[in-house]
Amino acid sequence: MKLPDRRQFLHLATGAAALPALSRVARAQAYPTRPVRMIVGFPAGSAPDIVARVISQALSERLRQQVIVDNRPGAGSNIGTEVALKSPPDGYTLLMAVGTNAINATLYDSLNFNFGRDIAPVASIALTASVMVVHPSIPARTVPEFVGYAKANPDKISMASSGIGSLTHISGELFKTMAGISMLHVPYRTNVFPDLLSGQVHVLFSPIPAAVGYIKAGSLRALAVTSAKRQDALPDVPAVGDFVTGYEANGWYGIVAPRNTQAGILEKLHSEINAVIADPKIKDRLAELGAITFAGSSADFGNFIAEDIDKWSKVIRAANIKPE
Repeated sequence: MKLPDRRQFLHLATGAAALPALSRVARAQAYPTRPVRMIVGFPAGSAPDIVARVISQALSERLRQQVIVDNRPGAGSNIGTEVALKSPPDGYTLLMAVGTNAINATLYDSLNFNFGRDIAPVASIALTASVMVVHPSIPARTVPEFVGYAKANPDKISMASSGIGSLTHISGELFKTMAGISMLHVPYRTNVFPDLLSGQVHVLFSPIPAAVGYIKAGSLRALAVTSAKRQDALPDVPAVGDFVTGYEANGWYGIVAPRNTQAGILEKLHSEINAVIADPKIKDRLAELGAITFAGSSADFGNFIAEDIDKWSKVIRAANIKPE
């Protein structure tokens, strides 16, 4: 049998080494060949679920495969997050990640995953702002007036939230720290608005869609929004940061995959999701939910998540917040 010469051998060896890489590229180009699961760590009908369904329907059309929303609520979204991040990193299980995931990274001491470490960021989708609303019994029409009143009446203002460690809670804690005031935190497991409207509690950092009707009716007074700039839904309401320098507290939505998901698959998903959120119809639908689309590279999204985890970890530790 004639043995190959050195040049033939090197050519064959190089070709053999290239096969796994070519196979990975081929898999990425073919992806997806079956339905994709998008896990949501919240119940059906919740804001993350609604956003996931808006995105999944449009993404299904672009990928030519069904993207199925799989609700796995519980433990402040940690149950669904763990299921997603421990799934095979093959692109067929995605997670609708939200700002709560960044909060939970510090709030919970004994999770079976590390959100910052165990994800492959895919694409950012949208930011959501809240609005600082007060009961009319509070004699303040601006943030500076509210801060002055709070300093004159320490712990006499009740700050409601939708639960310990929720964005409504830590947005308020961040405000307390940065404004140098003290308020009594009152967490709720049920709807907070009946007690807020009756004046049993006095202030809430509320998602804009939930509060805008009460603001327009005059039942609650809007002092400021928590985003860096004014919001189209409340154009006459300034930003908290206009008065408390550096304050910003946004919720967010985005898609992540398990760590070690193939780069080619991540790139394809990133491109298609960016195309989805660039559609004016999708932008308008998300705007109805109080969400403003924001796009960037996967690396940008990863940096954003890391910064959000760091930001809220400081608030949680400074306020010594513990999960319920």
